Amino acid sequence: MNSNQKGKKGERELAGKLREYGFDARRGQQYCGSNGDADVVGLPGVHIECKRVEHLNLAEAMSQSTQDAQPGEIPAVFHRKNRGEWLVTLSLADFMKLYGGGGRDGRE
Repeated sequence: MNSNQKGKKGERELAGKLREYGFDARRGQQYCGSNGDADVVGLPGVHIECKRVEHLNLAEAMSQSTQDAQPGEIPAVFHRKNRGEWLVTLSLADFMKLYGGGGRDGRE
């Protein structure tokens, strides 16, 4: 399977997983295909960069998600290897926004 097909398959798989959690998720580029769109849409407030690869340059993927995120969106990379579980990478500050910050504003 070429990397393009594997990427599309990974996006469909991730959208299915998110639907299992109750989100109305789908591949983002299947309708418009323009650059800068999230790979998967349907998780409100999160810009999803989906990577289904064995060797991931995580810093590069996060940079891409950050550059492509719209104002107010949290950039995140959802990724997995063969036979691995889905993982999510985002900045600590953005994680705290989602988690609630534990009652602190994070500034010291």
